[in-house]
Amino acid sequence: MPKEIERKFLVASDGWRGDAEPAKQLRQAYLASTNAASIRVRIIDGAHAFLTIKSASPGMSRDEFEYEIPVNDAEAMLAMRTGEVIEKTRYVLPCDDGDLTVDEFSGSNVGLVIAEIELASENVAPALPAWIGREITHDKRFYNASLAERPYGSWSEEDRAG
Repeated sequence: MPKEIERKFLVASDGWRGDAEPAKQLRQAYLASTNAASIRVRIIDGAHAFLTIKSASPGMSRDEFEYEIPVNDAEAMLAMRTGEVIEKTRYVLPCDDGDLTVDEFSGSNVGLVIAEIELASENVAPALPAWIGREITHDKRFYNASLAERPYGSWSEEDRAG
């Protein structure tokens, strides 16, 4: 069974920008989100699209099934979404311990910048750069499915402070 093992962090500064590879534009939406799983459609740079089913349990390891689909189908599925369309710019950065990405959100989640590192195992303790802030791996408020229902732009300062 495919597993995604990742840790998530708030980004504390722009120190990552100089090392980032060219960005990709992502639009994604959730077709369903339950206590067991979420079903997401994602379009990357208007050229590739994926349907993803991900287990909803919070934490570092989650089951994930992803399938490429036609972009036209994905565009039609966006109309069937629940909540907001998530819009973000994704940057990939070199890292010895796994794939490190930075997502800079726009639209209704503008102001939110999250770094994620995908790991080979939960036992890996990655060396994290200085621009990494507070860990949010176990905070479901920062999951994209949650941000589609309750966008970051609607959070109070107290909510953002965590």
